[in-house]
Amino acid sequence: MRKIRTKICGITTPEDAAAAAAAGADAVGLVFFQGSSRVVNIARAKEITAALPPFVSVVALFVNESVQNIRRILAEVPIHIIQFHGDEDDAFCRQFHRPYIKAIRVQTASDIRNATHRFPNAQALLFDAYHPSEYGGTGHRFDWTLLAEYSGKPWVLAGGLTPENVGEAVRITGAEAVDVSGGVEASKGKKDPAKVAAFIGAANRPV
Repeated sequence: MRKIRTKICGITTPEDAAAAAAAGADAVGLVFFQGSSRVVNIARAKEITAALPPFVSVVALFVNESVQNIRRILAEVPIHIIQFHGDEDDAFCRQFHRPYIKAIRVQTASDIRNATHRFPNAQALLFDAYHPSEYGGTGHRFDWTLLAEYSGKPWVLAGGLTPENVGEAVRITGAEAVDVSGGVEASKGKKDPAKVAAFIGAANRPV
């Protein structure tokens, strides 16, 4: 059976990072967006990455951030992949010499279809629920059936995922990678280790 790759996003403490890795997470996400309740600074990001074992990818999440600040963070924190959640275009995203993932806020099937052409240099696309004023982490989901026929770039499913629904989401969409934040939290910014483990287990169990 194929393994579903899992990313636990919005990690704010070394303890939560270590617990996610121990549960089998393939990647952890660090949010560098000041508008998020899960934002971390460079000092905390260094503590988090130091707590991770080998072969767990570190993903930095940015929203309409300045080039200067992104470069400063990349110079100080060991980041493997960048995830852009704002209004960045392909030219902006590819200038940092890191693999990048572009988040697409889905309202209609055309948002999914057009994404491959808009971001030809993305390593993967992340399909998330649309919200008029938020850039992810809302806990909302979109119509998963819109992804059933998608055959473009590698992609990640996000938006409203929980231990209770991730198995169904994988079955409906055929996702090979999933991304969760609020769905495995005890409170904003604080992960629940039991929920993290349950999420990773459920993602890899056929429904």
